[in-house]
Amino acid sequence: MLRDDQWERIEHMLPGKASDRGVTAKDNRLFVEAVLWIARTGAPWRDLPDAFGRWHTVYMRYNRWSKKGVWQQVIDTLADDPDMEQLMIDGSIVKVHQHGAAKKKRLRAPKPWGNRVGD
Repeated sequence: MLRDDQWERIEHMLPGKASDRGVTAKDNRLFVEAVLWIARTGAPWRDLPDAFGRWHTVYMRYNRWSKKGVWQQVIDTLADDPDMEQLMIDGSIVKVHQHGAAKKKRLRAPKPWGNRVGD
């Protein structure tokens, strides 16, 4: 979930502040936490815990923010603060030690039928 310092960096850019025109958001932080829960678990929206509110309401708000580009701003703001929780390692940066590599079995060529004794 969001740390307090991360929240302080993004809360001013989120729609629904008291200074914004229109409806004031009830709890932007709870909403952002709900979206992070969905992203972290990979669960469908319908499985969102009740503590975050109605799943459909959360989804509709998420969709509106996506169309406005709010999520991209949030990602751009938080991207310069890597927390090293998720790293991707693949074969382009890590090689197997020589003793860890699987040994290949060499197939012998089949003996020709004409070389048997008695032919």
